[in-house]
Amino acid sequence: MPAADTHRLAAALALLQQNAHPEALEGLARFGITGDKRLGLSMPEIRRIARTLGHDQTLAQALWDTGIPEARIVAGLVAEPAQLSSRQMDAWAKGFASWDVCDQVCGSAFLASPLAWRKVQAWASHRDEFVRRAAFALLATLAVHDKQASDDDFVAALAWIEAAADDERNFVKKAVNWALRNIGKRNPALNKAAIATAHRIQQQGSRPARWIAADALRELGSAAVQTRLQVRLKGHGQRKNHPAPA
Repeated sequence: MPAADTHRLAAALALLQQNAHPEALEGLARFGITGDKRLGLSMPEIRRIARTLGHDQTLAQALWDTGIPEARIVAGLVAEPAQLSSRQMDAWAKGFASWDVCDQVCGSAFLASPLAWRKVQAWASHRDEFVRRAAFALLATLAVHDKQASDDDFVAALAWIEAAADDERNFVKKAVNWALRNIGKRNPALNKAAIATAHRIQQQGSRPARWIAADALRELGSAAVQTRLQVRLKGHGQRKNHPAPA
């Protein structure tokens, strides 16, 4: 690594060490936030450090290679998504060992990657627990933030959700549920499609499938979600009927 890059990495690690809270590790572990070398930083601290560092793909990879969970979250925030290769994304996904690193990297570098949808499909049937979680955590995030994706894209993704609904592993089933709920909150048409998917999942009969379906149906059919979707639909209709002046 060139001297300038080594210096940048050392400076980044120094910032992480300066903000470490080892006394917080026990409390974090109660929420499943674990991992070797963990420093105990909060997400606001991690985001502040990432803003200080700026975007730098070389630094992102160097931070990832340290194996420090917080450094890996920073790596996702400082990465340049367009420069992430398919091989790098696969390697990072296989390196996930805790749900927070998985979800944060999916919601930053992976979300903005042009390969995001391809990776959701590729990882949705993966055997590794955290790679499979990454598929559905990324899908859940795309459902909120990808404004260019069509309803057809998400309807196709519902089939991946349905196929994974029998996975008993806690971190997978929670991400599958998260993706289903987020798709169902995107618009009224997808709400109906997600509810129909939840009913089919319910009929699978396995314990994780019953939990995923019941939790999704509870939220997607709630008055709060239905009202919000109708308000959104009306707002969309008003924008179509009143185009901006030329």
